[in-house]
Amino acid sequence: MVTTRTPLIAGNWKMNLDHFQAIAFVQKLAWALKDAKHDYSSVEAAVFPPFTDLRSVQTIVQADKYEIGYGAQDVSVHASGAYTGEVAASFLASLDCRYVLVGHSERRTLHGEDDAVVAAKVSAALGSSLVPVICVGETAEDLEKHGPSAVPVAQLTRALEGVDSAADIVVAYEPVWAIGSGQAATPKQAEQVAAELRSALRESLGDEAADRTRILYGGSVKANNIAGFMREPNVDGALVGGASLDLNEFASIIRYQSHVGL
Repeated sequence: MVTTRTPLIAGNWKMNLDHFQAIAFVQKLAWALKDAKHDYSSVEAAVFPPFTDLRSVQTIVQADKYEIGYGAQDVSVHASGAYTGEVAASFLASLDCRYVLVGHSERRTLHGEDDAVVAAKVSAALGSSLVPVICVGETAEDLEKHGPSAVPVAQLTRALEGVDSAADIVVAYEPVWAIGSGQAATPKQAEQVAAELRSALRESLGDEAADRTRILYGGSVKANNIAGFMREPNVDGALVGGASLDLNEFASIIRYQSHVGL
């Protein structure tokens, strides 16, 4: 049985755009994609705004019936309690978030989140019916010391501990050395690691889960290089950083099928 995975293009805004700017951006993105007759069933689009924008994004998406998905950039391991500044998975679910980023390299490096914390956040997200986008990736030092896939595979394997085979998850391979550097991995490099990650999914969750789970590439993704990644059999989309803040660039990345032959 051949499993078809709908490509996902996701924009991580990081700490950019306030809630007014978020409303304007989502509206303009939806209009641009509508004008271009974008088919969301062929390529899904989602944005990951800051926490303070999520209610505004929810309101505009639901009021105008946009097909753009959205999610949060982080989630707490805790369900409630005296955890100042933390945001529970249930709060995100109440805002109808579909996705949440877990284990982004900036959380790992700037906030000291280790594999155990990432695994706990995956569990918290799934417990509130959110789809965790599990971010994995190696630094330049890791690459030199361990090779291209050892660290991402180890990170993913740890994150999947205790995850049920029926769980809906997404994996995002983001080589740390490529994020924001302007130096993307080559499509072949991305495919090599994505294939190893799919093998890790197969070992942890079984064939069906491995075949249906989308694996994204992230790291200096642009409109002029997205098609190369999407030609690879194990790359099912992109987690876009800086380029997701440029309306025309991001819309063009989402519409890669219509303007670049695959």
